[in-house]
Amino acid sequence: MNLEKILQKRSNNKCELCNSEADLAIYPIAPKFEGTEKDSIYSCKKCTDQIEGNVSLDPNHWRCLNDAMWSDVEGVKVLSWRMLNRLKSEGWPQDLLDIFYIEEETLEWAKATGEGIPEEDKVIHKDVNGVVLNTGDSVVLIKDLKVKGGGFTAKRGTAVRRISLDLDNPNYIEGKVEGQTVVIITEYVKKL
Repeated sequence: MNLEKILQKRSNNKCELCNSEADLAIYPIAPKFEGTEKDSIYSCKKCTDQIEGNVSLDPNHWRCLNDAMWSDVEGVKVLSWRMLNRLKSEGWPQDLLDIFYIEEETLEWAKATGEGIPEEDKVIHKDVNGVVLNTGDSVVLIKDLKVKGGGFTAKRGTAVRRISLDLDNPNYIEGKVEGQTVVIITEYVKKL
């Protein structure tokens, strides 16, 4: 069974965040995307556009998180937590965050994109040209890099897609090269 069919069945052909039945598609949840039902949700275009920042946030639309945050699906919990943190200034999301139950491992996943961290405390990652890198971006290697423990050299020009950021060190990102997750120093990459 393909991923979309699995998500359609799990979601009852509705957005797993707001229950809309229109414009549904698979939404991969950064940074831990491997293309499985555990790291994807079925989401409507309205939710997806707001999550991605393609349109401005509509706080009233996100009142649906009052129900979504109690989902058994970890990915739904992750996105609910992230969106509630983005909307904290509205007041009511903080009330929901105060009663939100989320496992420690799931919370780490939710925090992996930097949501919920005050702007002044965020670690900023920049490529060799000073361009800010975000979780989920694609980069290209600008130098051949020997992969320690991997037994191969990642060649210059290799694209690394859907990177994740080290939230403690602005010089490190992670990505998959030749099927292996590796740590890459930001001064050796250029954002695509």
